[in-house]
Amino acid sequence: MKRSVLTRYRVMAYVTAVMLLVLCTCMVFKYGFDKGEDVTFAVSQVHGFLYIIYLIFAFDLGSKAKWSFGKLLWVLLSGTIPFAAFFVERKVTRQVEPLVGGPVPAVAKA
Repeated sequence: MKRSVLTRYRVMAYVTAVMLLVLCTCMVFKYGFDKGEDVTFAVSQVHGFLYIIYLIFAFDLGSKAKWSFGKLLWVLLSGTIPFAAFFVERKVTRQVEPLVGGPVPAVAKA
């Protein structure tokens, strides 16, 4: 498996997790303080689009890593639970690293 498959997943896991936290904050302001309805709408649209990209990359990684259906489902759903994607991403990275040839080599000094 290529390292780029894992890297794409990791980037989208972090982006999706951060956007979900931003969306949760917007929802608190919208429903708790009756402020920011337009911002909440925009953030929800962006998060939804990015979550679809996350699903594609997570599914790609899961199919190449030959995950069970249950594990794949948990990874896919972790993008909908605040803070979960951060923890799931770390666990997935530790498990998939051996499949991509170990950690990234250090840059050689010139």
